[in-house]
Amino acid sequence: MRKINNMQLVLFAIFLLILAGACREQIKDEGTKDENPKTKKIVLPEGFAVDHIYSPSDNKQGSWVAMTFDDKGRMITSDQYGALFRIELPPIGSDSTMKPKIEKLDFPLDNPADTSSTKVGIGFAQGLLWAHNSLYVVVNHNPDEQLSKGSGLYRLQDTNQDDKLDKITQLLALNGEGEHGPHSVVLGPDSAIYLIAGNHTDLPKMDAYRLPSNWHHDNLLPHIVDPQGHATDRKEPGGWIAKTDPEGKHWEMISGGYRNPFDITFNDDGEMFTYDSDMEWDFGMPWYRPTRICHVTSGAEYGWRTGNAKWDPSYPDNLPGTLNIGQGSPTNLLYASKAKFPDKYRNSLLAFDWSFGIIYSVQLTPKGATYEAKAEEFISGSPLALTSGEIGPDGALYFLTGGRKLESDLYRVYYKGHADIEPKKTKNEIPKGIALRREIEQFHKPSAPGTAEKVWKYLGDPDRFIRYAARIAVEHQPVDTWKHLVFQEKNVLRLTEAMLALARNGDQSLQAEMFNKLATIDIRKLPQQMLLNLLRVYEVSIARMGTPVESQRILLSERLAGLYPSKINLVNRELGKVLVAIGDASVVPKTVPLLYSAKDDSTNTSFMSSSNLILRNPQYGLDIADMLANIPPAQQIFLATMLSSAHTGWTPELHDEYFKWFYKGFGYKGGNSYIGFIDKARKIALSHVNKDKLAYYSKISGDSLVNQSGNRLAEKVQNAKGPGRDWKIDTALKYINGHTEIRDFKRGGELFVALRCASCHTMKGSGGSVGPDLTQLGTRFSPKDMLEAMIEPSKVISDQYESKVFHLKDGTKQMGRLMGESEKSYTISQNPYAPQLTKEIAKKDVQDIKVSEVSIMPPGTLNVLNPEELRDLMAYLMSGGNENNDVYKKKNK
Repeated sequence: MRKINNMQLVLFAIFLLILAGACREQIKDEGTKDENPKTKKIVLPEGFAVDHIYSPSDNKQGSWVAMTFDDKGRMITSDQYGALFRIELPPIGSDSTMKPKIEKLDFPLDNPADTSSTKVGIGFAQGLLWAHNSLYVVVNHNPDEQLSKGSGLYRLQDTNQDDKLDKITQLLALNGEGEHGPHSVVLGPDSAIYLIAGNHTDLPKMDAYRLPSNWHHDNLLPHIVDPQGHATDRKEPGGWIAKTDPEGKHWEMISGGYRNPFDITFNDDGEMFTYDSDMEWDFGMPWYRPTRICHVTSGAEYGWRTGNAKWDPSYPDNLPGTLNIGQGSPTNLLYASKAKFPDKYRNSLLAFDWSFGIIYSVQLTPKGATYEAKAEEFISGSPLALTSGEIGPDGALYFLTGGRKLESDLYRVYYKGHADIEPKKTKNEIPKGIALRREIEQFHKPSAPGTAEKVWKYLGDPDRFIRYAARIAVEHQPVDTWKHLVFQEKNVLRLTEAMLALARNGDQSLQAEMFNKLATIDIRKLPQQMLLNLLRVYEVSIARMGTPVESQRILLSERLAGLYPSKINLVNRELGKVLVAIGDASVVPKTVPLLYSAKDDSTNTSFMSSSNLILRNPQYGLDIADMLANIPPAQQIFLATMLSSAHTGWTPELHDEYFKWFYKGFGYKGGNSYIGFIDKARKIALSHVNKDKLAYYSKISGDSLVNQSGNRLAEKVQNAKGPGRDWKIDTALKYINGHTEIRDFKRGGELFVALRCASCHTMKGSGGSVGPDLTQLGTRFSPKDMLEAMIEPSKVISDQYESKVFHLKDGTKQMGRLMGESEKSYTISQNPYAPQLTKEIAKKDVQDIKVSEVSIMPPGTLNVLNPEELRDLMAYLMSGGNENNDVYKKKNK
């Protein structure tokens, strides 16, 4: 791909701004009379209009992130870090002077005598639902002085019909909070209550499991957790979805294997969908998965595993996304069936992306037992930090912006011809494939004898979703009632599905018999997907049952080695992993040349191409631009990681070529964790070489290219000259304000590194992750806000970057950022400038764990700077590391 230089980006940006201006002028000419800057930035389809209704942040009511409508047509919302509010909305077409009526909902405090305005009886909600004459609230919060109630699902009721919710009942307590904590709650077509949670929310004990609770890692690739410390202690099943009755008495897990889906919805067929997030730090890596729409069927597994262990969508033991969207931050998802919109839009999912300010219209078409989808932008704006949305009783779309204490607004979008829209007709017929799948899903629980035989034939169905449903049904039945059917099976498609079920549920004593049965398959005649399915069975059986006995190992090596390498990248990944795991001697000499010749697949399965997002958001977009200018070779990275644990087949020449690839690999630009992943794989490989060659291989593999932590490239910088001073906010602000001379961009960047800001913070895709990304700092915060964050860092601490205080039984305390957790200990990092230096704390010694109120960022960071250096650093921060920013342009007097 041709590289993108800065000038080209600037010219492209100018072109887009001109184009956007022309589009807005066209919209204005077509009748948009509102010049409100809050609505002027919003782009709508032809025939739609937008109203700005209210700004909670302007009225000191927080940043709203959730909404629902009660049985009287009133909206109920929640501040992300505060109270609930009830709103009576002005009707569509009302005079602009007619304002909404806002009421803060008061609830009983634990101590009624405490009238502190900062305290709330319940709030901090990321999910709200009015159903069964009750308000269901998903609290996302650890108890503190402001709100004593912790994360969980609560039911609020009006017990005396005075229009006040006076009774609060906790239906489910949850361990998890923050941006990957518990999220939305919705009403299902079966009148049940459905709850969704991100991967930092522990799955509580359920009364029943549609997805069998036998989940495991199931990946033979050498496991590397995120080098920046994200989700290193989070295990399968990751994010999850569960349902309960209105009273919360019986809980059933429906699906898992997500990263951080925020919301769920049901279409006219009664089928459930969610919008899962990506891990943007993995961008460019072979295990990166874009944001995607997922069809949530009974027992669905979507394969999220921490670090580089995420499952490929082709694996038969998980399901593929319905539509890959691309980079972004999914928030709300709704089905617009009740909207007074043209059919194209009310028959679609509306998927909200917080990062890039886009609401996608996703149209579904039945395809067998699932759907295929296409999408388009429905509503967009920049900035437009979308959080929540609902179709109101009037058929309009209401949505909120805000989150992370950003500016928050309430909007209404309606179709100008809404009065002429006829109500939708009730859909009576369910597509045949979906109806068949639902029949099979009735057995996603322990069932009557003979159930396995009843669904067995569907293990060979051409429809992947039917096969998946049948296998889950079989897995719910006792193994001894169906394992004999596996060894009698002759149909290859049914056999691989049945063997996968046996690998997931059987014990090690069955492995030899399983491999003997699989050896009867003529492997060279298998179509590509059936070959991949077979290889996945081998992988899962080895991951769960261990390396086969020597005789079986040799036979399997002979069976698979002749197929490697293939011309298909995915086949090479699966073949290579299994061959390395069983110690095949030929895989190394066959793979090392591929490190320099393997090409990535050219197909892009994302609806929204990455380049189209570059200028939507200064923080994420320019990161994407940098990556697209020097895209990492994903297939080569996978193979290099795969070989890092290979023990046989090496020669000095092969080791030379292998380790030299890493030196080359450090030259590519990936996501924030790219360098760390490459370096971790390199170090795994180095741990297997002879000690007398360690220094040599370390050198040729790029030891000098990375910093001490291994998370980013080493940089040579000029330190601050000083003399420094004890900077205070007001004093520093005086030196910054009133000086109009052009600052030194290069020097500002040097100081950013010299002060070790880059050890903890990302700027334009490079740096650490101990603290927030600073690329967009200048577009959101004033110089005073920035100085306050650096001089008084403990004043406001994001939950993403908080530290923990471990209270030990001996009376002492340890503070640090939690980086990982095992069965017996916690791993913490205590030095923000060297996060790779960690300490183990035995769980048996810990009495309590609390969130620290002290920032891990040390105070006094600026105190080594003289006034000129302070101005250069502040200019660099305000520019977001962009030397073409207005900060570096001469001001006209």
